[in-house]
Amino acid sequence: MAFNKKTIRDVPLDGQRVLMRADYNVPLEKNGQIADDYRIMQSLSTINHLLDRGCQIVICAHLGRPKGRVDERFSLEPIAVRLGELLNKPVGFVPDCVGDRVAQATKRLQPGQVLLLENVRFHPEEEANDPVFAQQIAKSVGAAYFVQDGFGVVHRAHASTAAITQYLPSVSGLLLEKEVTTITEAMENPKRPLVAILGGAKVSDKIKIIQRFAELADKLIIGGAMANTFLKYKGLSIGKSVHEDDQDAVLDQIYTIALQKTQGHSSVDDFIILPSDVVVAKSLDEGAPHHSARVTDVAADEYILDLGFQTTNEMVAALQGAGTVIWNGTLGLAEQAAYAQTSSRIAQALANQPETMSLIGGGDTVDFILDWVKHHTGSFSHISTGGGASLELMTGDKLPGIEALLDK
Repeated sequence: MAFNKKTIRDVPLDGQRVLMRADYNVPLEKNGQIADDYRIMQSLSTINHLLDRGCQIVICAHLGRPKGRVDERFSLEPIAVRLGELLNKPVGFVPDCVGDRVAQATKRLQPGQVLLLENVRFHPEEEANDPVFAQQIAKSVGAAYFVQDGFGVVHRAHASTAAITQYLPSVSGLLLEKEVTTITEAMENPKRPLVAILGGAKVSDKIKIIQRFAELADKLIIGGAMANTFLKYKGLSIGKSVHEDDQDAVLDQIYTIALQKTQGHSSVDDFIILPSDVVVAKSLDEGAPHHSARVTDVAADEYILDLGFQTTNEMVAALQGAGTVIWNGTLGLAEQAAYAQTSSRIAQALANQPETMSLIGGGDTVDFILDWVKHHTGSFSHISTGGGASLELMTGDKLPGIEALLDK
């Protein structure tokens, strides 16, 4: 699939000062240390390309949800330190993203130097997509070009993703290009059979993508709390489990699509795979007693917290021989080890199938996988840096931070 926006390969960047938007919204430990630097590492291809061309690189990014005020827990200064370690060269840091301190620091930059600005979300104007704030960033930095490489934020119309492009000629970085081409190719021209795995909490958050996969996929696996909504729709008791009560019309549409798709070939229940057994507990507390139960036997005072052994086996079997697997959403309360068993077995099955194009997306899923790979063997074809962005791209939505870039 051809990427239809200009990239850093298409413009005369040699020796220029460049403002780059990265996605450094990394998970943090309770002590504030970086829990995983995957998103930082994924930005290196673009940074190294710019360094090779003698650019002065100024990077802006956000971390967490500081609600438009300075919050030291979300300072990007530790990111600058880690980025410097990965680049094996010093990375400067400015404790703001606009104003005289930024202007003075950028003026001192030499070719091949890198500077990281403070969290853009310390300013409420960022999420308001304020054009004046965007203009202040551009003026303070004095860049010749804007490079959008923060795939995880391009679905947001914010000042550093959308409004900024009004003031600087704007092109894509290499990570953004890779994300868009990989995900679009998997959706528009998948190697078949295509199996979609959807988890997470809410049907309402993923209506469009469920409908898209109902039309596109060869099998659709439903897990996580989302499966509870499907089970209740089918008339089963789900006890006290997290679910949504107002999605019957949506599920009617999904099953109508599935019926049309499977007519004369297989049953709808072979196409949309739901849990047949689950892991339940009477408390959400970590370490609480839990046990397996058939989906017909969930008690009124129990929570469904993971999928059962039989269901997991069925889902793993459905992945064998798949040409493409797209996974978005963990399949249980995976932040607790006791309820991460299905997600872990799905991960292992995919990691052991190098012939399958495996695409992992969604913030919680990616964080789970990045932790999983630290302790297990095998690999995946593509672990996306974007959560909401990957979902919206899969559904075919236009993403503001991409649409605003220069066309090829």
